[in-house]
Amino acid sequence: MLLLLAVFGSISDSDVPRDIKSLLRNKAKKGRAQLGQMPQRMSVPLSRHTKAVNAVHWSPTHAHLLASASMDQTICIWNVWSSDQKVARVLNFHNAAIKDVKWSGQGLFVLSCGYDSSSKLVDVERGIETQVYKEDQVVSVVKFHPDNFNLFVSGGSKGGLRLWDVRNGKVVHEYVRGHDPILDVEFTTNGKQIISSSDVSGRNLSENSIVVWDVSRQVPLSNQVYVEAYTCPCVRCHTFEPFFVAQSNGNYIAIFSSIPPFKLNKYKRYESHGVSGFPIKCVFSVDGEKLISGSSDGSIYFYDYRSSELVRKIKAYEQACIDIAIHPSIPNVIASCSWNGEVSVFE
Repeated sequence: MLLLLAVFGSISDSDVPRDIKSLLRNKAKKGRAQLGQMPQRMSVPLSRHTKAVNAVHWSPTHAHLLASASMDQTICIWNVWSSDQKVARVLNFHNAAIKDVKWSGQGLFVLSCGYDSSSKLVDVERGIETQVYKEDQVVSVVKFHPDNFNLFVSGGSKGGLRLWDVRNGKVVHEYVRGHDPILDVEFTTNGKQIISSSDVSGRNLSENSIVVWDVSRQVPLSNQVYVEAYTCPCVRCHTFEPFFVAQSNGNYIAIFSSIPPFKLNKYKRYESHGVSGFPIKCVFSVDGEKLISGSSDGSIYFYDYRSSELVRKIKAYEQACIDIAIHPSIPNVIASCSWNGEVSVFE
């Protein structure tokens, strides 16, 4: 019988070094001074996964913990700065490759999804699966509502885009627009819209590749946001300004207004990195001044959000760098993961 939970180390911050602990606890005071700083070097290599890692995410409530989701069917919970054992938990609740993982904003719960056509909510502390959300499709992406952690959205291979209630496992809303696979979803910062990106390449149609939805009315507000012939494996909203970006397979990041009619800025793009068919993600820094992207060449690219100029490049891996996660309270710390199974923290 497969062990669903393997306990290796502690999830407590008791053996986290004192200087890191004080940064984690004094985030309100020290955070502002560190905004704008960028990571300099890899400080913590984390190895356990045996296949590509698709996603990394810091816990917003227990910020010494990082989760990673892999094609090897496991989720690792890392106690990143522990002097003893950095792998705290290995979760084996999925029976196929895992596409995404997100911490809940309340308590020690992770939500994950993947090729077994389900999303699962796991209590990390107790090591038990508390809820399963079954679908009729491979589930590619999950995202919690920014203001209500009892709600999350999922997107999958048959174009299903669903808003779920975590507590009862029921679908609250469904957003229907064809059967093209959903590549990514993002809530706008006010939680009133969802931006979805789909792979429409099979139909030679450029419309519907990025759709902005009204969450409560379940209607598309626009479906002709991006009319280039490229798929977009990632969409991300700016930290606080009314813009969102889309990572394009044309090897650039496009930027759009998140106010109707959601216009593409044709004069600005971020284009030094490569995508080349990989599910490369990007993310905004906490202060909104940097846009950070993975790349098919294994490097992490730091762009100035306003000028779109490349300001730093860190070579991280031999294979593609897939996802980037900014630490919630120490802004010059980021985590990343690679196509060959590595997870790293830079500071």
